[in-house]
Amino acid sequence: MLAEIITIGDEILIGQIVDTNSAWMAKQLNLIGVSVKQITSVSDDEQHILTSIAEAEKRADIILITGGLGPTKDDITKKTLAKYFGMGFRRDDGALEMVASIFKKYNRPLLDINIQQADVPDGCEVIVNRNGTAPCMWFEQNNKIFVSMPGVPYEMMYLMDDEILPRIKSRFKLPSIVHKTILTANIGESFLAKEIEEIEDSLPLHIKLAYLPKLGQVRLRLSAKGDNENALKAEVELYSKQIIEKVKKFVVVDEDIPLEKAILNIMKARGLTLSTAESCTGGYIAHLITQHPGCSSVYFGGAVAYAYELKESILGVKENTLTKFGAVSEETIIEMAEGAIKHFKTDYSIAVSGIAGPDGGTEDKPVGTVWIAISSKNKTVAKVFTFSNKRIQNIERSAASALAMLLNLLKEDELNE
Repeated sequence: MLAEIITIGDEILIGQIVDTNSAWMAKQLNLIGVSVKQITSVSDDEQHILTSIAEAEKRADIILITGGLGPTKDDITKKTLAKYFGMGFRRDDGALEMVASIFKKYNRPLLDINIQQADVPDGCEVIVNRNGTAPCMWFEQNNKIFVSMPGVPYEMMYLMDDEILPRIKSRFKLPSIVHKTILTANIGESFLAKEIEEIEDSLPLHIKLAYLPKLGQVRLRLSAKGDNENALKAEVELYSKQIIEKVKKFVVVDEDIPLEKAILNIMKARGLTLSTAESCTGGYIAHLITQHPGCSSVYFGGAVAYAYELKESILGVKENTLTKFGAVSEETIIEMAEGAIKHFKTDYSIAVSGIAGPDGGTEDKPVGTVWIAISSKNKTVAKVFTFSNKRIQNIERSAASALAMLLNLLKEDELNE
């Protein structure tokens, strides 16, 4: 069963917003055994939309469309769909009732432009949007299904979860798809591929291996498709164990979770705590950690200390160290990391100080120079990195490197226990 996703809106094509809808929908479809054939973003142009739908109908069984359903003149999806299917319009009572209830709830006047949102192509089935004013519309033609949903992410997600996915599952006999993800760190993609080459070559045709690299990490994803879910799970588990055994020193976890979450789980299981002392990363490491529920059982907090005065007062860095060596130095970063351990009373700490750019570099410390230290109660490890002159990339690379260093020290300490 093949699906295609079409997102509509000039705001996507000019980069004003990021299309997160497609990625989320593709993941949910894959989980129920529907493969996404193509994802297309199109402008608010009638002919562009018509052409995209016609092409999608040739390739896929299910076409999911988001965006362009608002009350303003630039939202033309509904009219374009009516033209594509050769339909007139009707006013849907259920959609109108939902629109009216939303405006009543917020004590706002119901304008004609809002009432018109209940006007839909007369041959579609309306699926009431309980979280917004734009109705969801279900069309069928030539044994193909077309669903038009609002582009607001939370409205689309509720509709998919509560209505669209259950209808698709009840309508079609779908194959089982089983995934298994192995997170590795401290090994490059090409070196990893070389290590597991024999295992990859032995995979049957219905099991695929994908490499998903990301700044110091590589996720390996085994995917199997077939009719017998239990048999697929057993096969995938067999091959995943072979891979883990082959590259076990680089394996972080056999779950589809980010590195910082894996580290949180490791530290929680061992009853360990963590703090951060950030300069050039500006709290980005803390953000990565605190986006995960339950992080407070491990992460106590930290400091974003740019100024010398804060490095001294909050983290206990010596004035003489800063004066003699500067903020971006081995001496300072060690005192930052050890100061975080002392003042925040944690078992481990991460400290980062560098020149993120695009300016501020010197001949001996160019833009992209970053010092990172990881400290425990018994040991501090410091390392200098030379990244690029791109600020955001430097921040992200610094965070990824710091997490990898923390993981290494955790593993080393576990071996020495």
